[in-house]
Amino acid sequence: MKTTIYTYKFILSIALLLFISSCGKDWLDIKPKGRFTEEEMPTGSLEGQVFAAYAGLRSEGTSGLPYVVLHNIRSDDASLGSNSGDNAAAGPIFDEFNYPLDYWLVNNYWTGHYNLINLANNVLATADSIDNPTEGTLANIGEVKFLRAWAYFNMVRTFGEIPLINFKITDQASANIPKSSINDIYRQIDEDLADAVAYLPETWPSHPGRITRGAALAVQTKTFMARKRYSEGLASAMQIINSGIYDLSVPYNMIFREESENSKESIFEIQALFDGVQNFGVTYAGRQGVRGSGAWDLGWGWNVPNQRLLDAFETDDPRKDVTVLYSGQRNEPYGEVLPDNLPRDYWNKKVYTNPTLRSRYGSRFGEWFNVRIIRYADIVLLAAEAANEVGGAANTDLALDLLERVRVRARGGNTTILPAISTRDQVALRNVIRHERQVELGMENERFYDLIRWDIDVQTMRDAGHSNYQLKHRFFPIPQPEIDKSAGILVQNPDYS
Repeated sequence: MKTTIYTYKFILSIALLLFISSCGKDWLDIKPKGRFTEEEMPTGSLEGQVFAAYAGLRSEGTSGLPYVVLHNIRSDDASLGSNSGDNAAAGPIFDEFNYPLDYWLVNNYWTGHYNLINLANNVLATADSIDNPTEGTLANIGEVKFLRAWAYFNMVRTFGEIPLINFKITDQASANIPKSSINDIYRQIDEDLADAVAYLPETWPSHPGRITRGAALAVQTKTFMARKRYSEGLASAMQIINSGIYDLSVPYNMIFREESENSKESIFEIQALFDGVQNFGVTYAGRQGVRGSGAWDLGWGWNVPNQRLLDAFETDDPRKDVTVLYSGQRNEPYGEVLPDNLPRDYWNKKVYTNPTLRSRYGSRFGEWFNVRIIRYADIVLLAAEAANEVGGAANTDLALDLLERVRVRARGGNTTILPAISTRDQVALRNVIRHERQVELGMENERFYDLIRWDIDVQTMRDAGHSNYQLKHRFFPIPQPEIDKSAGILVQNPDYS
């Protein structure tokens, strides 16, 4: 959160989530404010429902501990962390891949994402009743189609086949439907993202943090890359790169500080809600904060880097000390020295909060800390990967150029480190780009799904000591409570029945 606390974030009550209906209002009529309260919300506006849908992004299930656990802790270069008590219960699940049929984190992930889908469906049902939609109405439609696509993209990667609910639920029976195929889920994602790209503005000058066309293109890029549709992935990524809206100008050691929220690096960033009194906000940073005592009780301590990630960095790569926080050592730039008796040697520095803001807000748990979901560097590296996979001399030139852009920023002006990559061999360049993604995006919830889409997850996980890992562990079992509620309609994933 900017220290002046005027970052256009939306405070919404639970009642607002359920009861706002739509009559349509131009999106440009709303003047920028420090935050939206229920009293300030245009009564009955479509945009009011859209803001309510945004609230679904900030839930525990969509951006809190379940998101972190399922997207990052399952990778080869991160571990559960926390303390021995938490490890006794969760360690066998996420570090050893003994997936249960009923576990609260997985259940919360499922319900959080379907809640977001439901919120989006409700907005779209309202929008369907609007004749001659304005540009603002179409932008609102684009926002919630993005949110629905994002939720389904997460769900299809995490569970595989799932129920496809793309309509407003009028009674519980209508939502009790069988699973759809992975192809059908992606078909819905493709349709939603195509509309989002068509309808969304390039920027929201008065409301930083709202979904933009660039965010839709970024998720579109990711969905294409997940399916090895490299030409389409390259085309989507290059639209972002050629737009000139985003860049790598923010120094790497500044990206994850509060003062760099919604920067030129940020393509998709979940906005925190925190006013120091009501403690509304996101739990993303607090769930991963250093687990100590007293002033060093900064959170639950889940999701920590392991030695495999540390060893992946090239000699003197500055990104290592921006990614990893070390117990017993001095923490720059804040000058604090971490205790040497903490339960873990390493912590995720990318969620470390400014101690001055902790004091100002009267909290140690980072409720004000935005969640960086997609950075520009991620898309640049995906474009480099796609160009290399498509092949040809021109695309190899492009891949090398894009890769070098990321490494130039990483050097921080030190030309003696991180030498430029010159290989034109497709296999060698593929491995270099994959390595660059690991170190550039370390602890940012990309690694596990990268391993899967590269089809190297089984070998990589076993090389990392996870001997139990099998292909089936790409997907979690459907939460058993959902199976039970369906009365036989919803069936369990293969290998978990």
